[in-house]
Amino acid sequence: MQHTRHNNARKLFSEIDLNPQNYLIIHYSCESFYDIKDGHTPRITSIAVYAYATAQTDSFSIHKVAEKSHIQISDIELHYDELEKKMLDEFFAYAKEHSNFFWIHWNMRDINYGFKAIEHRYSVLGGIPYNIPDEKKIDLARQLINCYGVGYAGHPRMEKLLEQNDIKAKDYLNGSQEAAAFANKEYVKLHMSTLRKVDVFSNILNRAINNTLKVNSKWTEIYGISIQGILNYCKDTWWIQILWTFISMVIGAVIGEFIGKII
Repeated sequence: MQHTRHNNARKLFSEIDLNPQNYLIIHYSCESFYDIKDGHTPRITSIAVYAYATAQTDSFSIHKVAEKSHIQISDIELHYDELEKKMLDEFFAYAKEHSNFFWIHWNMRDINYGFKAIEHRYSVLGGIPYNIPDEKKIDLARQLINCYGVGYAGHPRMEKLLEQNDIKAKDYLNGSQEAAAFANKEYVKLHMSTLRKVDVFSNILNRAINNTLKVNSKWTEIYGISIQGILNYCKDTWWIQILWTFISMVIGAVIGEFIGKII
């Protein structure tokens, strides 16, 4: 039921708030799978990992590896597999070093786009990926649905959520813009967008934790239509709490006066 999904999401947000040092936020950019004609899996261009407790970001990108290998950006395409393999070597070494952490992500769920897609791409390039356990992965997109219901934002949800909350996201690219950037070999632009997105996800998570995220959902969509859902709504609504406290004080005073007269 919705009130159970909502409560579980709130508990998870509270746990993240209490122990932020245990959580990382990850996002990556890649070649658009809609533009691939020969069936190969999308090439990875950059990965960003944001430490929630410190706001420090580690990044792995094709253009940085190229720079260390003394290869010009204009020549990346000629050495892409070699550079991508080195980039993923670095990422999976990092992932193994952070095996005790939880990884917060946005819709990184399957072989098309997700952890499995990165692992598969690394395998194709000859690497042996470190598999992050599923129980260590937290899909922020799904948790927001659990917390607020499916109608919390329009589609595309991330862009609409930014608009609703007046979050200015410099360097942020949407899906079609990322595809165009890859086609134009604008790897730095893609990298900047990836960095911005983990920062945006942190911002949204903060607001969800503090219960200040602006959503389109009605209270019935958030809490569900049940007695427990209504009780949860009352518990979480400040003016109802104040009203209930006032009513309780009045009732207590009336009962006290009545008992006093009887005695």
